[in-house]
Amino acid sequence: MPSVLLKAPDRPPKPVRLIRPVTTIGSSGDNDIHVDDAGLEPTHAQILREGAEFVVVGMLRDMTVNGRREKRAKLSTGDVVRFGNLELVFYANDADVPKPPPVMRPAPAGQPQAVTVEVVSAYKRVHEFSMKLLTGASTETLVETILDSIVELTGADKGFLVLLEDDSPVVRAARNLEKGNIQRSLEQLSDSIVRRVVETKKPLIVADALADEEWSASESVVSLKLHSVMCCPLMEREELKGLLYVGNNRVTNLFDDAALDVMNVFAAQASLLLSQARRIDELAKEKDALEEKLEGLKFGSIVGACDSMKEVFKRVRKVATADVSVLITGETGTGKELIAREIHENSRRAKGPFIVINCGAIPENLLESELFGHVRGAFTGAVVDKIGRFQAANGGTLFLDEIGEMPMALQVKLLRALQEHMVIRVGGTNSEKVDIRVVAATNRVLEREIKEGRFREDLYYRLNVVNVGLPPLRERADDLDILAKYFLVRESESMARNMKGFTKSCLVAMRKYRWPGNVRELENRIKKAVVLAERPLITADDLDIQESDVEEILSLADAKERFQTRYINKVLELNGGNRTKTARDLGVDPRTIFRHLEKTGSPIPPEDGVAGLELD
Repeated sequence: MPSVLLKAPDRPPKPVRLIRPVTTIGSSGDNDIHVDDAGLEPTHAQILREGAEFVVVGMLRDMTVNGRREKRAKLSTGDVVRFGNLELVFYANDADVPKPPPVMRPAPAGQPQAVTVEVVSAYKRVHEFSMKLLTGASTETLVETILDSIVELTGADKGFLVLLEDDSPVVRAARNLEKGNIQRSLEQLSDSIVRRVVETKKPLIVADALADEEWSASESVVSLKLHSVMCCPLMEREELKGLLYVGNNRVTNLFDDAALDVMNVFAAQASLLLSQARRIDELAKEKDALEEKLEGLKFGSIVGACDSMKEVFKRVRKVATADVSVLITGETGTGKELIAREIHENSRRAKGPFIVINCGAIPENLLESELFGHVRGAFTGAVVDKIGRFQAANGGTLFLDEIGEMPMALQVKLLRALQEHMVIRVGGTNSEKVDIRVVAATNRVLEREIKEGRFREDLYYRLNVVNVGLPPLRERADDLDILAKYFLVRESESMARNMKGFTKSCLVAMRKYRWPGNVRELENRIKKAVVLAERPLITADDLDIQESDVEEILSLADAKERFQTRYINKVLELNGGNRTKTARDLGVDPRTIFRHLEKTGSPIPPEDGVAGLELD
């Protein structure tokens, strides 16, 4: 059962179970959680159950969640919500709610009064520790804080944090009353007492170990001259992870049940802290493993693991060393410029310049000057001589991006420059020799552009000595998760955001989405999500992927029927509507084609001068 732990001024913490779909909080007695002296409005906030999740909604603008001002936020275990003078700590399972330490009874006459701990002081210690936990202090510092607090509150003269490693106790921290680290700490523990707590997984108080028949025969008790000992297990999902151990060798009957209640609170905090520390270590190892894996999947600055990208890398390695023109084709955002750079970086021209010009981004009347340069006075505004991109790329590589956008008039001049390796500046008469390699790229189908008279066939063959085709992201299913995690890690580090990954539903939505903008769109959407996301796990909403955007998944029968319909229509079109020839090409009875046309509602074309076809 989910619960919240209420913390109001001058009141002991109070756990409250969330049993209603809507839990209201405020100063009015009509609220489910009524706090009349914490600076609250009559109805100040609500906690809503949404499926398996809980959401807190503030009615005013003074609500913070984990230190950040929020109007609405989903809750996870350990989240701290504040409004007015009230603090709520959310727990998804009420078994995880720390038990508040009660007022401890005064020590028996003649015993030190250090054991008398007022409840307010104990709560203050817990609160101070919680604040340190929220500020991200180191695990070592937090563990020392836990031990110092327990030692001081219980009247012990030493405390230990013991972890089980390969079923053997190992002391990870040890503190004494002077808040110093204890040397030779393991030797100061009673083996028999530790063994009992490990076996039973239950807390243990020993009032006077030396005088107790059960413990007086223990070698460690005798050698250490133990009197008061208290030991509490550290549990995580019913599994023993370690224990807290405090003792005093000078005083008997020092600890009682009230002292144990205090220790249980800090044991719960210590368990949570150690669990978080282990998770952080695991995430760090996962990050290192991911980075190592990425290095194995990268070709220069390009990430790819699918078979189609491996073929691209293989082709790039081969073509890079051959000084020939390359045409890179692919949809927008597939990384054509990155491939061009890798071709340059792996060529004998790597030490030379890599010059880029976008043929579709420069006005036609300026493009020739940008390519070949101009002389002073060639046109209005040409006040000085200027070299073009061809001259700037001398000894290196010239990358002609969006070559399909180049006007026909300039295509002739470009072809001449490529054939002769000579350029003439606009307004000039002298030819200049250039030693360059040309790599071009386009998202257009140039064969279609040639047929429609928008691109010169001779220029196409001059540029397309070797073709490198890049697959769209929707055909790179194996790469999608890798790329997404790569961009998330990079952007999270760049923006100092602690993003953990993607929800399962988000990963499914990403695989279903068609990514018309390909890798560039994926990168930009993740960058935006890192800036705006409110949770450490990115959701489909954070990526602006709506249900209507994802690709429809058909049953196998429906997919087969849809493909068959499209394919028959395509073959009919290729055969000029001739049903008999189409049936023969497809290896089916002509009546199958006739039924197809009837079913789809397509007009039945006349065949060989006959208006129709009668079937028996």
